[in-house]
Amino acid sequence: MSYKCEIIERDAQNTLSIRTTSSVQNLPEVLGKNYGVIMQYLGQLNEQMVGAPFVAYYNMDMQNLDIEIGIPVAKKISSKDEIKASEIPRGKYASCLYIGPYSGVAPAYETLAKYIEDQGYEPTGIAYELYLNDPSVVSPEELQTEILFPLK
Repeated sequence: MSYKCEIIERDAQNTLSIRTTSSVQNLPEVLGKNYGVIMQYLGQLNEQMVGAPFVAYYNMDMQNLDIEIGIPVAKKISSKDEIKASEIPRGKYASCLYIGPYSGVAPAYETLAKYIEDQGYEPTGIAYELYLNDPSVVSPEELQTEILFPLK
C-alpha cells in the first residue's frame, strides 16, 4: 500500500484530554471510556468538539503505553478532575493518511518515519493519531487515521 506523506504547518489546537497508560490490548476499552468522560463534560458545558478525536503517544511500549486521549475544542476550557485543558502545539509536522483497520497501521508509521529521515527532519518522539471517521459508522477497511509526528 502507498501512503501520502507530507510536511505541514499546524496552528495550535485547544483540546480537553486525559493522560493515562494502557496496554495495546486494552486500548479500545480505555479510549472508549475516556472519550465518553470528555464528551459528557463537554455536554455539561454545552460545548462541542471541533475536530477529530485523537491520541498522543508519548512512548511505544505496547504493554505500558503513555497516552493522551483528547478532543479538540474551540477555546480553552477549564480542567475538571482528570480532564485537562491542553493543546496540540503549533508547529511543523510530518503527516500521513492511513486508511484501514487500526490493527494494520504499523506500515504507515514506518513509511512516515523513513519519509522524515529522507527529508532531513527529526521527530520529537511524540506521535499523534487523529481519527477522521467513526468506527461505529464505517467498516474497519474504511477507517481514516491521520498520523502526525511533530518535528524538532
